[in-house]
Amino acid sequence: MNILFIASEVESFAKTGGLADVAKSLPLALKRRGHDVRIVMPYYAAIPNREKAGHIGGFTLPTRPGHTDIPYQVREMTLDDVPVVLIEFPNYFDRASLYAENNNAYPDNGERFAFFSGACLQVAEKIGFRPDIVHCNDWHTALVPMLLKTRYANHSFFQSTRSVLTIHNGAFQGVFERNQLWALPEITDTYNEAIMQGHAYINFLKCGVLYADKINAVSPSYASELMTYLGGHGMAKNFQERSSDVRGIINGCDYADWDPKTDPLIPVNYDVQHLDDKVLCKHALQKRAGLPISDLPMFGMVCRLTEQKGLNLLLPILDKFLVHQLQVVIVGTGEPALQDRLTELMKAYPDRLAYLNAHDNALAHLVEAGSDFFLMPSLFEPCGLNQMYSLAYGTLPIIRAVGGLRDTVVDYDTQPRRATGFSFQEPEPLALLSTLRRALLFFLQEPCEYRRVQEQAMRTRYLWSDSVREYELMYQEALGVSNRR
Repeated sequence: MNILFIASEVESFAKTGGLADVAKSLPLALKRRGHDVRIVMPYYAAIPNREKAGHIGGFTLPTRPGHTDIPYQVREMTLDDVPVVLIEFPNYFDRASLYAENNNAYPDNGERFAFFSGACLQVAEKIGFRPDIVHCNDWHTALVPMLLKTRYANHSFFQSTRSVLTIHNGAFQGVFERNQLWALPEITDTYNEAIMQGHAYINFLKCGVLYADKINAVSPSYASELMTYLGGHGMAKNFQERSSDVRGIINGCDYADWDPKTDPLIPVNYDVQHLDDKVLCKHALQKRAGLPISDLPMFGMVCRLTEQKGLNLLLPILDKFLVHQLQVVIVGTGEPALQDRLTELMKAYPDRLAYLNAHDNALAHLVEAGSDFFLMPSLFEPCGLNQMYSLAYGTLPIIRAVGGLRDTVVDYDTQPRRATGFSFQEPEPLALLSTLRRALLFFLQEPCEYRRVQEQAMRTRYLWSDSVREYELMYQEALGVSNRR
């Protein structure tokens, strides 16, 4: 198949979160399966070595009468052997960040990504790449399926093209005043309640969910949660109406970057046969975090400091947990109030809690390698990657059983023989505290059993070579070619 993979960020070029990891790994996995894949993304100022990009040409995106058409350039780089097509328009993409600065979203994000959506399809035609599948990702590209069914509905070049929309995080929907979408009159002139948020606003994600041929979420549990009023982020009805076309496919993990046996970012490499060396990583983490060097149980956490990641469950009980003989290291940036609270607690428990206000990949690797447990008490988690990294590093995840966390971590109390971590259900601080304490007791009182579960976790793998086959099947269903791999 010819696959046009459209994303607002791609690991190795520009990244703010897990979307970028998928937008790198999935196209590479599809290429290895023999498909012709092109990635399209914005030509951000932050792209490393972007001056080395080749120049494909200059084009103009037509807009509505009375507005100026938009001239732009197209450049190209490669990701291994996958071409990466870069849409260049400095007014929109030559900025300090991708979507926001100082926790404030760019006010013209709707205008920026409406233009990007229109340019992506135009560029495919201009370069002669006729896609069987256009694979879109999250709200930034969710207008593309609608354009295929409106602007390009009778266009011979796209006559056989079908669209797929992946939901990486349905909480972010891209809601903008319709006047920001002036470059796409097919959308601004539509008054359809299924895509609107009030009279004056268009919801990008609703456009994608309404018009995409197939929709997928990045884990089976998250796909189910999107169709519930509790987990649907206000769009449960939209997903319910498309339920027959919704699929849940768990993300793979890039073990080339996350393997304690070969990881160049940790002080001592180890594997399942040499787990005793892991304690040296703990000592290095303690030194880096400014904690006393000891063999106390270590609980690590690396995340954006937001309510979604469960900080509102952790902070009310963290002081109660820190009375025990243990250490906690938390790394992350985010909401100032959460940062301030962690700083206060660190001052109260300087030998047991370290909070590092940082977004640091090397430090994230050290936390994974140096911790005995990894905290992910998320309110919702579409897929999650850190729990997969933690399993690989023999660092047992402590999760709330939602989304991809529930699909990838087996709780010790419910299934001890298959267990790879600990989980709890209720989004309540005391439920988290109880789970933290049973993990602590398990570590202290059952060291042999802890080692067995550690080894079981390290042998667990979530591979893109498995996930990619599920994507192929979904593409074939979209094209009307079922039951063939």
